[in-house]
Amino acid sequence: MTSSRARWSWAFYDWANSSFATTVMAGFFPLFFAAYWADGLPPGTRTFWLGIASSAASVVVMILAPLLGGLADRKGYKKRFLFFATLLGAASTAAMFWVAKGHWPLALGLFTLGSIGFFAGTSFYDSLIVAVARPDEMDRTSALGYGLGYLGGGLLFAINVVMFQKPQAFGLADGAQAVLWSFLMVGIWWMLFALPLFRFVHEEPMHDQSGSDWQELVRTFRQVLTMKPVLLFLAGYWLYIDAVDTIIRMAVDYGVKLGFEPGALIKALLLVQFIGFPAAVAYGWLADRVGTRRMIYLGLLVYGMVTVGSYWLQTEADFYLLAAAIGVVQGGVQSLSRSYYARLIPSEQSGQFFGFYNMLGKFAAVLGPLVVGQTALLVDNQRLPILTLLPFFVIGGLLLSRVREPASR
Repeated sequence: MTSSRARWSWAFYDWANSSFATTVMAGFFPLFFAAYWADGLPPGTRTFWLGIASSAASVVVMILAPLLGGLADRKGYKKRFLFFATLLGAASTAAMFWVAKGHWPLALGLFTLGSIGFFAGTSFYDSLIVAVARPDEMDRTSALGYGLGYLGGGLLFAINVVMFQKPQAFGLADGAQAVLWSFLMVGIWWMLFALPLFRFVHEEPMHDQSGSDWQELVRTFRQVLTMKPVLLFLAGYWLYIDAVDTIIRMAVDYGVKLGFEPGALIKALLLVQFIGFPAAVAYGWLADRVGTRRMIYLGLLVYGMVTVGSYWLQTEADFYLLAAAIGVVQGGVQSLSRSYYARLIPSEQSGQFFGFYNMLGKFAAVLGPLVVGQTALLVDNQRLPILTLLPFFVIGGLLLSRVREPASR
């Protein structure tokens, strides 16, 4: 039996942890690390260590997510593991407030721990959708989570940006102090708004099964290989979400190369956040009426058009227009992919199956940036490499079209 309170409490976790994705990962940490904590390091060394930290967090989660997901399934530990991941992420982020200038190893270590908490927590959070929503409710519930994530993450980031731009209005000495306070606010925000999930989402008790964790992991992997709908979906998802994540990660860098002002890029990021809220919710509503897969196709079509449009990008107004288009479909593609996958898998194994799902998510934006980067080295036209993402959307959509959804789970 599911309840509206449980669904809203589950969805508000997206509101909670999206503050880390916006203010820390996409917003302040890369710039503040270079300008404040690692100011004395050569630019190449800074980039190297920042890349090591990001890769280390992804590798840890890729290894642990399926393993811990299986243990969570068998022991009924999804909420317990989610709590520890949330505590790790929120506490590590808040602790950055006390890191003094020049102490870059400590700042980088805390960022790595915060990223592990964020990515690992997402896996357990995703798997709990089967505890709060029936199959016919999953599209709307998943979309509600992404919508609240865009709204909550965007709201706090907007406040943090104003703090950075006008620190004296908040009683702060300068922009650096404003950024440090922003990290503390993210930690508090993350933990505070995660509490409803731990209070009102009830996980079904599970009975332990025989076999070691590694044996269970191997067994589930073999099971995935025999489930053609799941295998086809994961292959298609990996391709198109790789392209989606590549656009997210490279959009700011692409704008910088075209000579756009940093202020315009931050405005575009905020535009995506606030358009993403109503758009993601609307996506869930439309999926109930026209079909989940059709709405994912629509999102991939818009992404393809944005990719082509990026080649002809000229002005900041064009950049805002493309950002708005991404905001309309980004949350929808992400949320419906999650809910569609949830309907394909056994609910009693959701932890481990979502471990594989999020493991692919960590692999995402590996092949895409590699293809774009290598193309940029081979051609003089720096606009052309963005077009290499088009096959990712096309082939991913074709693989998705071959998935046969079961009549019932």
